Amino acid sequence: MKIIIGLGNPGKGYKNTRHNAGFLCVDFLQQAFGFEPFTSDKKMSAEISSGARNGEKVLLVKPMTFMNNSGTAVQALLQFYKLTPADIIVIHDDIDIASGTYKTTLSSRPAGHNGVADIMEKIGTQDFFRIRLGIGRPTEILGVCIPPHDYVLQKFGEEELTKLQTLFPKIATEILP
Repeated sequence: MKIIIGLGNPGKGYKNTRHNAGFLCVDFLQQAFGFEPFTSDKKMSAEISSGARNGEKVLLVKPMTFMNNSGTAVQALLQFYKLTPADIIVIHDDIDIASGTYKTTLSSRPAGHNGVADIMEKIGTQDFFRIRLGIGRPTEILGVCIPPHDYVLQKFGEEELTKLQTLFPKIATEILP
């Protein structure tokens, strides 16, 4: 069994914000693979879609705990399904990666990402696979730069969103060939 967790914040006000890049990616995966629609699972503090790929059960997960508490849902899922961190893939935004690109990492530090830090704290390790979706850094305009915590909560511009979405098919074939 594999669990693919897209990080983001619940609620309409956060839809299409940079911090919800992980949600956008798992929404794409759900459609691309024809998995069940996402349904709320209060026990797991998440919305979950399930299906099978290459004979293996796969859960797509959107934690409904807000970004900084993402570890609550991840910990509950690992305990309930009796899995290890090696069975998860976490997909999230990354301000240190250029917009329209992504990187994969295994066993790396959170690099200031509070959602990832919370997962590491709750499951007791950084040894899990991550897909870091580049959202770029805020640019300085007329000598003023938006603070990162405000920048990630802003909605994607149309061009940014299009660039991000072009990554999803490649990610899909990389993680679920």
